[in-house]
Amino acid sequence: MDTPAIAEARLQAEIDALRAQYPDTQDLYREVCVVLFFRHGITPTANKLYQLVRKGSMSAPAEALTRFWETLREKSRIRIEHPDLPEPLRDAAGEMIGALWQRAQAAAQDALEQLREEARAKVLAAEGVAQAATARAQEIEQALGVARQELQTMQQQWIDAQADLARAQGEVTALQRQVDAGTAQRRELQDGFNAAQQRLTHELEQQRAAATAAEERHAAEMKRMLLDVDRERVNVTKFQKELEQARRMFADLTELHRQQISEKQQQAEGLRQRNGELEGSVSELRGQRDQLLRDMDGLRLLLESLSAAKTARVRPVKVNSAGIAKANRSKRTP
Repeated sequence: MDTPAIAEARLQAEIDALRAQYPDTQDLYREVCVVLFFRHGITPTANKLYQLVRKGSMSAPAEALTRFWETLREKSRIRIEHPDLPEPLRDAAGEMIGALWQRAQAAAQDALEQLREEARAKVLAAEGVAQAATARAQEIEQALGVARQELQTMQQQWIDAQADLARAQGEVTALQRQVDAGTAQRRELQDGFNAAQQRLTHELEQQRAAATAAEERHAAEMKRMLLDVDRERVNVTKFQKELEQARRMFADLTELHRQQISEKQQQAEGLRQRNGELEGSVSELRGQRDQLLRDMDGLRLLLESLSAAKTARVRPVKVNSAGIAKANRSKRTP
């Protein structure tokens, strides 16, 4: 879908191309009026023209706009004048050609508006599909590109129809000059005018048939687009269901993971408590071990003291025994 910035850039590019083709300021403003009104459906204003062209004074776009509307009104009104032609016939012929011109313009404008509405509807539908399923965005953009190309083709056909009407006006003008040649050729000119009118009617019928065919083609295209949208909507619904199922599975896995973490935390808490109990037992055993070591040290000291005391008692006995033995030996000697 073209954003306003893209549409403005495209319009500016067209105007830049017209600058090279129409160096005259009034001609450039006139062509810009034609592009805005007939190609983009924008009613031209003096401020809008000056903002887009920015050439000449502020009175230049106003003057060009006035001439554009006068030319458009003049083309929408056809007058047949001749001094020898009855006034009722002139008025009837002019009104008939003017009515045909207005009807042709109205039909072309309606067809263009309908095509624009269909294009807008396609763009909106494509945007909805793109927002719902990004995987299909490129296909929708391609379809929109085809629709835009067809719209441009229809716009060109509408411009060609205007050119055909302008050529028909030229033929009517030629008939008017023939009427001016003399009253003797009036019936012949009238027959030529009728022939031109028939050709114009035939061309209008052909254009109506072309417009009808285009409407049918676009209706078929719209039907196909709607079928694509329905298919995409089904795919989106399926995707949403799968996404919801995935979300539920993720929620279940998350809950299972949370439960497992809770169990692990409970096990860790139990191990922490058991570790605390074991550390208490180890501390108690260490106390008992230290007490046994102290008891053993006390026993060792006691044994050492007892051993020292025993040694001290044994030494005097040995000395006394030696003295007694010596005394006995001296008694026995004569």
